[in-house]
Amino acid sequence: MKKNWISLGLMSGTSGDGVDASLIKTNGLDEYKVLADKYFEYDSSIYKDIHTLKEKVHKISHLEEFNSELNDLERRITIFHAEIIKKLKIEDETIVGFHGQTIYHNFKDKISRQLGNGKLLSQLTKKKIVYDFRSNDILNGGQGAPLAPVFHHLIALQSNIDLPICFLNIGGVSNITIVKEKNNLNELFSKDLGPGNCLIDSWVRNNSNKKFDENGNLALSGTKNEIIFEQAQELYFNSESKDKRSYDTNDFDISFARGLSLEDGAATLTDFTASIIGQELKSAITNSNQKIKEVLICGGGRKNKVLLKKIKENLSSNISLKLIDDYNVNGDFVESQAFAYLAIRTLKNLPISFPSTTGCKQPSVGGKYIKC
Repeated sequence: MKKNWISLGLMSGTSGDGVDASLIKTNGLDEYKVLADKYFEYDSSIYKDIHTLKEKVHKISHLEEFNSELNDLERRITIFHAEIIKKLKIEDETIVGFHGQTIYHNFKDKISRQLGNGKLLSQLTKKKIVYDFRSNDILNGGQGAPLAPVFHHLIALQSNIDLPICFLNIGGVSNITIVKEKNNLNELFSKDLGPGNCLIDSWVRNNSNKKFDENGNLALSGTKNEIIFEQAQELYFNSESKDKRSYDTNDFDISFARGLSLEDGAATLTDFTASIIGQELKSAITNSNQKIKEVLICGGGRKNKVLLKKIKENLSSNISLKLIDDYNVNGDFVESQAFAYLAIRTLKNLPISFPSTTGCKQPSVGGKYIKC
């Protein structure tokens, strides 16, 4: 008989606006049930400090240079997560999958730094914590991301989705998973495609009092600057960075849009982001040699209707974009559910990443486990 665990996944994405919390029941293998999903918004000081530090930390030496500020923010973020756990009143035996807040990710430096102290969280909550999900993969030659593919595979199986299928997650960074086979996790394929929401969000944050472009309304009211757009495209597609399997939001910047109005900048960056996602998605599907007709979209970017429309314009007409919500899966909480699932796989000493998902040398088990 396969044992089931209750697991709480806590995920704060690259938007840095808050924490997605998902409570699931799973055997860590071939089934899961969602018990609860809830979002907790960061207070304004944590939100501000995350983005201030993200803009300061661009290379590994900055981790030491800003060590004091990072440690202070890490403690506040950990306490924020502890408060979430207390508010949810979870059972004592619940396992917590604690992702933390990514502040620096660079596989070439062999580091992926998430702010979040697993030991402190365990002390504060008296719960069993799984954290630091990316280090083992990086030590094993992988790029530390994407990590959700094994959960995407489970969604496809449990929702009876016809294979092959492609998942497109649009968070701060965009990434895909191609699920080819029902029973072979080694046949999963995934990679980051490029920017997701990060450029648009950064532009809106820096040029207005808003956090993001709701529904793409700013982009819709602006006009794309053709010259800047074409120059940015040429620079990007001729750069070495486009061949990475995983990205940090710091791999991209909005400087090329400097001088544009709020609306025109949003329009230009939305078109630029959509062109990369569309072209990279089309290329990945073509290279997979799979007859993929449907792409299921999850993540916050799926709510930007203008971005989705522009992505579709860069795709082949025989590929349809569909919201994962159409399969009764809440597209806002796929990643928090994923880390709840990955925590149980870690507990069972099962791999969470594979050579074809992160580039690791062999299937890699996940995070560090604190029994409390």
